[in-house]
Formats: sequence, structure tokens, C-alpha cells
Amino acid sequence: METTDKKTIKGGAFLITETDFQDVFIPEEFDEEQQMIAQTCRDFLAAEVYPNLDRIDTQEEGLMPSLMDKAGALGILGVSIPEEFGGFGKNFNTSMLVADVIGAGHSFAVALSAHTGIGTLPILYYGNEAQKAKYIPKLGTGEWKAAYCLTEPNSGSDANSGKTKAKLSSDGTHYLITGQKMWITNGGFADIFIVFAKIDDDANLTAFIVERDFGGITMNPEEHKMGIKGSSTRQVFFNDCPVPVENMLSDRQNGFKIAVNILNIGRIKLSAAAIGASKAVIDTAINYSNERIQFDRPISKYGAIRYKLAEMAAKVYAVESANYRAGQNIDDAYERLVAGGMDASKAKLKSTEEYAVECAILKVWGSEVLDYVVDEGVQIYGGMGFSAEAPMDRAYRDARINRIFEGTNEINRLLTVDMMLKRAMKGELDLMTPATAVAAELMSIPDFGEEDDALFAAEKKIIKNLKKATLMVAGAAVQKLMMSLSKEQEILMNIADMAGYVYVAESAMLRTEKLVSLSGEAACEGQLNMMRIYFVEAVDALQKAGKEALWAFADGDEQRMMMVGLRRFTKMEAFNVKEARQKVAQQLIAANKYCY
Repeated sequence: METTDKKTIKGGAFLITETDFQDVFIPEEFDEEQQMIAQTCRDFLAAEVYPNLDRIDTQEEGLMPSLMDKAGALGILGVSIPEEFGGFGKNFNTSMLVADVIGAGHSFAVALSAHTGIGTLPILYYGNEAQKAKYIPKLGTGEWKAAYCLTEPNSGSDANSGKTKAKLSSDGTHYLITGQKMWITNGGFADIFIVFAKIDDDANLTAFIVERDFGGITMNPEEHKMGIKGSSTRQVFFNDCPVPVENMLSDRQNGFKIAVNILNIGRIKLSAAAIGASKAVIDTAINYSNERIQFDRPISKYGAIRYKLAEMAAKVYAVESANYRAGQNIDDAYERLVAGGMDASKAKLKSTEEYAVECAILKVWGSEVLDYVVDEGVQIYGGMGFSAEAPMDRAYRDARINRIFEGTNEINRLLTVDMMLKRAMKGELDLMTPATAVAAELMSIPDFGEEDDALFAAEKKIIKNLKKATLMVAGAAVQKLMMSLSKEQEILMNIADMAGYVYVAESAMLRTEKLVSLSGEAACEGQLNMMRIYFVEAVDALQKAGKEALWAFADGDEQRMMMVGLRRFTKMEAFNVKEARQKVAQQLIAANKYCY
């Protein structure tokens, strides 16, 4: 495998390249200004959101809009908006940090992310200069709140099948939009709607900027939801809503592309928010375990509780590492494109689109780690965890939507493999050459080489082999199933899981290696242990996914040979994971919070 410069690494190329730890960004490297922005967000949650969670969940009239106003006054809504429009103009990873911290804000986090992300970015990235000048400054301050209208009763994952129509008025000055949208976050108080509709008999959607005051807009009452109860969620009806022709966003029939590209950003930002929410739940669980006395001891003294705390922390550490690694890739790609003469808005979109594979992986991993964390949080609380009066109740219910938001996790798993294979077919990613090399390696005598006892040598060997296992299974599936592979969703999801575990485990290793280079091995004992705990999970899970895939499409000698290869590529030396978990838990318990 080749080693590439961080400036040129392609999206999805993590499977076929090796990355040097010096080329990744880790959250420990955020500078003083970025830390101040993060602290402003924490202070805002502490002062304005946490004391009012019950009021927010009852959707007290005017409360959520007022919180958005206050966040706007502090600049929180304008972190990624260019300075020319009144924002701070910070890079992508800074906006990821904001999503991370605000992610602990329950329903408020949903309202803010919908406004700053899918509500604002379509105009910022696809709007013309007049549209940006009119709307972006007010969206950046929160004077105008935004919502995103894509989903319809019969078009969810298949977004381009929407039935909402736009028809040019007889005088040619307006489009009259008619249709129904559902699950519209911020719908109850939004001033601006990004609406997707098909003009006449067009095959593809077109996007429009619609102001509430245009008229012809009605709504159903607020939806009663399992979680994120404080988030305004409405069905929105457009009844010959007159939209000036100058409010078409980008070109006719470009709406589906807008939706897809904006969702890439939404996916990775969702993962960041899920990590922030996870860390807050871990803090609460640690606090409770230190205070709850059973059999004359705090329950944090017991191995079963420590197991849970350490597993929660290790999963969060790994996905957080991957989040900011991908965020930096996006920032680097943006800088390269702008330096090459590309317009800044186009460069923002292109850089995120380049890493759409990683965005899809992270959306899945972040949301599923959060689900794991809140579930174990309830368990640590025991009977009190099931009480609506205890803090885990809200966290548990609020977490569940994240596996559905921004494309279901099933869709994102399928997209992960689909995007990688399409790039391979276009010649953008050479997956088949290394996959063929792995297949040839199966026929040869294993070269065990000399043992290397250097720090991270074992982990690097594991990652290299996990990549081979993934390439072996994916390559064999493509060759065996050919065109029918697209219909084999279980196999595709197996391959997606293999690729995801490779990416997240490698990210945890690179972050830890960089930390050790900066602070020394002794200072990073906790991080080293969490990385190794996660490696145990990754190896086991990848072997399981690979086995299920091979059993599904291979048989006879071919199956036996590849199963031998799978076992070879998923070998891991014995590691006392119990001891590592206990050490991680001890650090968490001593700090009385997530301390990594």
C-alpha cells in the first residue's frame, strides 16, 4: 500500500493507503480561539438550555426561538458563515467542534443544527450573490430561522420521488408551489424554508427559497414524538404558494444534487453531535456511579460497572478520532481547491462531496455509539434509569432519532459501498488492484516476518490485515455477484461494516500515536488502553461481518480458502482487555467525568 500526502488523499482511499499520524488532526490540537468558541457553547448550554429542559420539551410558546436569538447574539449560529456576511468564517473542523459541544443540548441541538446546517447551507453554497446577501446575514444572527423541506409522506429515502409541484405563473414572475412536506424540523417557527419541488413534469427536483410571508403555507399541529420533544416538527402544506422566480436556488432540476451534498455535511455533523451527547451521558453515568451506594460501596467500585464505563469511553474516543480526522481532510481539500482557483462556495461543496464515504460511515458509527452509551447509561442507573424523573430518560429517548435522521443507517451503509464501487468503476479509486493482490496472497505461504515490538507495530499490522480482509471480501463479492450485488443488501451492509471498523479503528490508532509523539507514552496510558479496547471490538466485529458475507455468496473450495484468509487477516495477539478496561474506568471515576 502506498503512503499519500494528506493534501492529496482521496475520499474512501483509507482502504488502500496508509496514513501517517502526523497528517491527521486530533481534537487535542484545537487552538485557544477554538477552545474559547467551544467554551462559549458550553456556557450557553449551562445558562440557557439545561435549566430549561422541561420547558423546552413542553414547547413553551416562543422559548426555542428566543434561545436561537440568544445563540445568534453570541455568534454561535455564524461560526461557519463568511465574515462578509457577518459570521466568523471559521473552518469546517471548528464547526464540527460547535456541533460536538452543542450536541449535548438535547432538542435545542436539533433546532440549531437544522438551522445552521440544512436550513442555511443550501443558500450559502448554492445561492447567487443577491440571495446570499439577502438571507445569510439574518440567518447568521438568528433574526430569521430556517427549515428544510424535503421529506414527503411517500418519499423518504427515495427523496427524488417527491410529488410537490411548482408551476410558473401566467405572468412568468412566480412559481406556484403545491404539495405536502412532513417531519419538518423548526417548521413551527421558521421564517425561511428550503423547499424541493418538481417543475411541471421534470424528472428531478428543483430547490426554492420560500419565505413564510409569501402566503399559501399552512401547517398541521406539532408532531408528538418519542424523543426530541422540544424540537418543532410539523407537516407543512404549500397551496399555490407564490415564490418569486428569483428565489429558485441554483439551476432547474439541480435540487436533488443540492439535497445529497447538503446531507453529506449533515451526516458528519450529526456524528459530531452524537459524540458530544455521548460524553455528556458518560459524565452523568460516572457521577451517579460514584454517588450510588450498594453493599456499603459506591457502585463505581464494581467491575461490572467499570466495564460499562470503559466500553462507553473507548467507543466515543474512537469515533471522535475519526470525526476530526475526516473534518481535517475536508478542510485540507477545501484549501487546495481554493488555492487552485475554485470559487469558495463550490470548493466547500466539492471538498465535502469528496469525503462522502467517510461522512456516511461516521453518521452510522456516531449514532450507534450514542445508542450504546445511552442504553448502558440507563443500565448503570438501574431502576432509576427507567424513571422519567431521572436524567437518562430524556437522553435515551432523544438518541433514537439519530439512526433515522440524515438518511437511515441502513441507507448510509448501502451508500458507503455503492459510492466506493462507483468511484472504482470511474477510475477514481483503484480498489481492484489491491483486492487482486490480496486474492493472490491467499494462494501463497504466509510471510510472518520478524516480530516488531515497537509501540503501535502490532496495531499497524492489524489495520493492514483488516484492510486486506475487507478488500478480499468486497473484491470476491463483486466478481461473484457482478450486477446482482446491488440487490444483496445484507452482503453490502456486511462490507460496509468491515470498511467502517477499519476507518474508525485506524483513526483511533493515528490519534493515539500522535498524542504519544506529543506527550509521551506514560501520559497517554488511558488513550492507549482505549485504542486497544476498541481494536478488540473491531477485529471481532469485522471477522463476523466477513464470515456472514462469505457464507452468503461463496461455497466449496472458494469459501474454504477465503475463510482461511479471513481468519489469517483477523488474528490478534492475546490482550488482557479486562485489565485495560479497569484502568480506563479508574481514570474516569477519579476524574468524575469523561476525561479524554
